[in-house]
Amino acid sequence: MSGRLVVVGELADGRPTRLTTEVATLGRRVAEDLGRPAVGILVGPDAAAAAETLAGFLPEVVAVDVPELVDLAPAPRVAAEVATLVVPEDGPILVGASPDGRDVAGALAVLLDRAVLANAVDVEVGPEGPTTVTPIFGGKSIVRSRFVGRPGIITVRPSSVDAAPAPAAGRIVGRAPAAASGGPTVRRLERVVEASGEIPLEEAPVVVVGGRGVGGPEGFALLQELAALLGGTVGATRAAVDAGWIPYARQIGQTGKVVRPRLYLGLGVSGAIQHKVGMQTAETIVAVNRDPDAPLSEYADLYVVGDLFEVGRALVAELRGRREGGGG
Repeated sequence: MSGRLVVVGELADGRPTRLTTEVATLGRRVAEDLGRPAVGILVGPDAAAAAETLAGFLPEVVAVDVPELVDLAPAPRVAAEVATLVVPEDGPILVGASPDGRDVAGALAVLLDRAVLANAVDVEVGPEGPTTVTPIFGGKSIVRSRFVGRPGIITVRPSSVDAAPAPAAGRIVGRAPAAASGGPTVRRLERVVEASGEIPLEEAPVVVVGGRGVGGPEGFALLQELAALLGGTVGATRAAVDAGWIPYARQIGQTGKVVRPRLYLGLGVSGAIQHKVGMQTAETIVAVNRDPDAPLSEYADLYVVGDLFEVGRALVAELRGRREGGGG
């Protein structure tokens, strides 16, 4: 079938990533607005099994089982498989803007000779076709861009869309892997997984974030306690990460992760524009800072001027009291 909108999925631990379901949700809506069918593609080990999840979001999913990707960096092979699926009449190709997704988009741009529009948070459909919506300058401005001529590749920023299943599950089409493309092969020599029982930052309903005001690595113990009581995860600003107080994997912002929790609790966070980019879509933003004029005060739903340790310990005591009293 020609004229499709194509969604390129990404696998992690044998399942489609959360970002993949977000991109699929956006892709389904854009395809409906364009009057085109939508199809997803998953490439990797046990792709057929993982396709059952993605089929809950798209009317059709092509599954290409490639067992050897267990030991290989996926982007070159994924791009090669997607390139064999796409035909000239197909519409835009949507890819998640993860590290691997950006690599896939770049490779597809070369293989298919298509342009790329990066870091979209939305795609609007008008008389001239799809238009991407992208914040720039730390969110101070919004740029709307569209392809001139043939539709190209759009990378979608994480946590910019609420994943929503389709009314009915789609069909799964199995496909044998294409012949080796002769492109580069990148073998994984080592895989390091952070040892943590916490919910991943991108999926956490509550994120407790520390900034420069935390004062050092020992200050994050209070944040860990608060996060545990709230059922959330600890994050950090770039200043805290650069100081070596917490690993880079916890960084939120323009050069870190984008989060969209129900509650963002910032302690000692000034809220510079680079950090705002990564958390401004939180449903509720609560902050504690001694500086009444910190940038975060301008967009927080609740801003407490005070010592973060005094306020934090009071919160811990209150939450513990409620738990012990059965108040939840």
